[in-house]
Amino acid sequence: MSNTEQSGQKAGAASVAMPEPAKGKLGVMVVGLGAVATTMIAGVEAVRRGLAKPIGSLTQMGTVRLGKRTDNKSPLVKDFVPLADLNDIVFTGWDIFEDNVYESAAHAKVLDKETLQQLKPYLETIKPLPAVFDQFYVKRLNGTHVKKGKNKRDLAEQVRADIQAFRKTVDRVVMIWCGSTEIFLEPSAVHQSIEAFEKGLEANDPGIAPSQIYAYAALTEGVPFANGAPNLTVDVPAMIELSKKNAAPICGKDFKTGQTFMKTVLAPAFKARLLGVSGWYSTNILGNRDGEVLDDPESFKTKEESKLGSLEYIFQPELYPDLYKDIFHKVRINYYPPRGDNKEGWDNIDIFGWLGYPMQIKVDFLCRDSILAAPIALDLVLFLDLAKRTPSLQSIGIQEWLSFYLKSPQTREGLYPEHDLFIQSMKLKNTLRHIMGADLITHLGLEYYD
Repeated sequence: MSNTEQSGQKAGAASVAMPEPAKGKLGVMVVGLGAVATTMIAGVEAVRRGLAKPIGSLTQMGTVRLGKRTDNKSPLVKDFVPLADLNDIVFTGWDIFEDNVYESAAHAKVLDKETLQQLKPYLETIKPLPAVFDQFYVKRLNGTHVKKGKNKRDLAEQVRADIQAFRKTVDRVVMIWCGSTEIFLEPSAVHQSIEAFEKGLEANDPGIAPSQIYAYAALTEGVPFANGAPNLTVDVPAMIELSKKNAAPICGKDFKTGQTFMKTVLAPAFKARLLGVSGWYSTNILGNRDGEVLDDPESFKTKEESKLGSLEYIFQPELYPDLYKDIFHKVRINYYPPRGDNKEGWDNIDIFGWLGYPMQIKVDFLCRDSILAAPIALDLVLFLDLAKRTPSLQSIGIQEWLSFYLKSPQTREGLYPEHDLFIQSMKLKNTLRHIMGADLITHLGLEYYD
């Protein structure tokens, strides 16, 4: 890159309005205080007390390169952009069961008893608010700690009241869905505008699931919203319109944790080397509440749609028909209680190389689902809070730069999602550079050889 090009890029970057500082307390409202949420909350407290390191969190342990490789300038992300400090986070949330966060974490059995015992006094103080719940949307659960209302509009107003009450105790608020996977829903007329959605709330339209009620309440209050499950939630015109109108950033959907994480690492490698794929068979065994919920065919359909999409977008079979046009992709999830939260994701991949000769790859990922999801949830709330304080991001609606964390990244209508983990990582870090007025990194590298 020439000196002229470099200085021009700096001049353009310098004109970007910088994010506001993260002053005061950040309130994090979590929908669903189950395995993922309690692991995140307990983990944050363990880090605050110096009992553990925030491994897996880009906001806490990641770095961002600035300038040339020879400049040796790679500050921590949290030192480069004005993120909320972990000590300034205050948690609350809703759940369909009355268990406090300690009791819920003990039931989930993700973290060991010794760790939970050390954190017990703090975790016991976080007690769930009654949740919006309808068993029609999550067949395998039966909520006992739920809100009552004359219609869905009434329920939405109750959630708004919860937000307003919590907001009086903190300086800023972010909401994240960590609840169970709802049944598969298609966008319908009720989702096409704010007006149509509000009429649907009044009429108890079946197209409006609980997750959408939470999203509507949050966005109406100007609160950013992240969807950590594959539900139809903020990925409809009404929510996007509301997000832009009230400067409440959104992102979704479905935390990219185990098997799909591996797919978005391996598939780009096959494509980069122009190796063909004839079949990809994926199966999971999982024994926690998520596994129980996904044992219902209607909830599994929602998850299946999320997990199937990544390969098609990465491989682009229309561009590489000889390599990927006839790929057979199958995904299965099996509920197996003895495994608990320790999911096993097993993949058989049939690939072919030079002259069409076949090869196979077997992947057996013995992962811990909530251990992988917890730092993702933390990063999403911190980055959404940053986006809310950033002039160039707060009113654009969808925060596609956060697709790094998500199985089924939400994009603008007509724009295909980027699933390649490495492109997603570059997009995220370049966005951070952009909002801070720093040069973008192209990895061209020719300037080293002038």
